[in-house]
Amino acid sequence: MQASSRRGAGRRTFLAVAIAATCAAALPTAQAAAADWPNKPVRLVVNFPPGGAADVMARVIAQPISEAIGQPVVVENRAGANGNIGGESVARADGDGYTFLFSSGGVASVNPHLYPNMSFDPNKDLQPVAAAARILVFLVANPGLPAQDIKSFIAYAKANPGKLSYGSAGNGSSPHLAGEMFNAAAGTESVHVPYRGAAPAMVDLLAGQVNYMFDPGIGLQHVREGKLKLLAVGSPKRSGLFPDTPTLDEAGLKGFNADSWFGFYAPAGVDAAIVQRMNAEVNKALAVPNVKQRIIDLGGEPAPMSPQDFAARAKEDSERFSALIRERGIKAN
Repeated sequence: MQASSRRGAGRRTFLAVAIAATCAAALPTAQAAAADWPNKPVRLVVNFPPGGAADVMARVIAQPISEAIGQPVVVENRAGANGNIGGESVARADGDGYTFLFSSGGVASVNPHLYPNMSFDPNKDLQPVAAAARILVFLVANPGLPAQDIKSFIAYAKANPGKLSYGSAGNGSSPHLAGEMFNAAAGTESVHVPYRGAAPAMVDLLAGQVNYMFDPGIGLQHVREGKLKLLAVGSPKRSGLFPDTPTLDEAGLKGFNADSWFGFYAPAGVDAAIVQRMNAEVNKALAVPNVKQRIIDLGGEPAPMSPQDFAARAKEDSERFSALIRERGIKAN
């Protein structure tokens, strides 16, 4: 009996030593891989269609990162399901530091409240790497709408319940949530028309197929050209691009804040040294003049920050938008 116990204890000791030795051997290998990163092209998945704010920012930021790391940063659009398709592809990718996601923060702060049976958990299967920008939404309307400022627009919408329509980048997108936030705060009823991205929604707004939209910045050139009317900003503070345009808070919708944060994510398990290197390169890229200007042209603000601060922003947004989703009964489809 005692001999058997000694043999069992010996086997357990042997296994413990073997496991410890394996882990010890793997650690230098992981460290070496991080030190050697990158030695091949890096894939950057954008989980929204070409032409939208996410796509535009990802491509302009990728260029200086590519130059800094000495490898191509290949942008790949994988849109669908409000960012879930692209998000899942990155969550399931190898954690070797050669696949990243560029997304609105909604993939982690909004989608879990919209999709009860998501095929991945963005807050466990993805890790924040770096914020890129705070994106404002601008309330823009087709010129044919008989309202010249935000107060007359609200009055017109109230007088015509159910007759106005607004476009968005899809169910649960930041322009959609802004539209529902507006209806709730203003006491209006407008019909939501979801599109597969902000760009096609903008096309129909210009054509008069929908009446208004909360634009994440891609339509500001049309505002400057007089093709759209800019009525208000859905942010806590005015935009530096249009300092004379009031916020919705100033128009009486107190506390209105539909801002969203865009940034980079990596699969869970990517070495911390790689995450920190990528964070540093993104933050440096945001200071490059043409990158900074392109984000500003979209009506946004470059937002360099640590992975930890980016994660904290997502948590705050999750709490804010989950309440709106519950109250308004917003569904993914």
